[in-house]
Amino acid sequence: MTAIAPNTTGRKLGLVIDLDTCVGCHACAVACKEWNDGGHMAPLTDEDPYGREPFGVWFNRVHAFETQPESGCGGGPASTRTVHFPRSCLHCEQPDCVTVCPTGASYKRAEDGIVLIDEDQCIGCKLCSWACPYGAREYDSHSGTMKKCTLCVDRIYNTNLPPAERRPACVMVCPTSARLFGDLGDPGSDVSRRVAARGGVDLLPDLGYRPVNKYLPPRERRAAADTAPLPDAPGGADIGQRLLGWVDRLLSR
Repeated sequence: MTAIAPNTTGRKLGLVIDLDTCVGCHACAVACKEWNDGGHMAPLTDEDPYGREPFGVWFNRVHAFETQPESGCGGGPASTRTVHFPRSCLHCEQPDCVTVCPTGASYKRAEDGIVLIDEDQCIGCKLCSWACPYGAREYDSHSGTMKKCTLCVDRIYNTNLPPAERRPACVMVCPTSARLFGDLGDPGSDVSRRVAARGGVDLLPDLGYRPVNKYLPPRERRAAADTAPLPDAPGGADIGQRLLGWVDRLLSR
């Protein structure tokens, strides 16, 4: 059993994922795969990638769900909506994937809270994958070891990169800025303020793992009447007033 090192700095580096703006394009998953194939945990294997049963190591996976919210999170006048749900390691504050490791290969860094795997010590027993309720651990059948999201630790501390590029690859490529990176241990950081403003949530909080990564719930959907086109006016009469009224209605929501 592996002990969790106490945090020495108060820093909790992690991701904030906005489920309202994620469009499920999988750019994050592809960028993650590309970067990590040549990075800290390389290589990431693929088996039969173009066949009927492709299998491989992916640190990011994106799932799509059709939901029917009643109220609150994602609720509103629309009856259903599609929610795209990116899934990767949440770098939990209380990670059982670390404590069950018999060799100490899985560990949580004291200085920034990132959970990593030392492949030289990993024996591929898969206990960590059984302990993780989020399915974030990946078994590499070629190396016989476990792998997972590193939060691009070899990128965010790389002083050869411009400061603006010292972010995880998945954050860099997101076309809708649905993924944010920062210090969630600092209440004044941009990510912490967004979590507070939007009511960011933990995934499966009842389990007590206290994930560092947070999800921002989908906003309430607009009523169809708010975005409906203007009806035709006989002879174009009052079109200006009706247009101003429509704009006012949108801005007043």
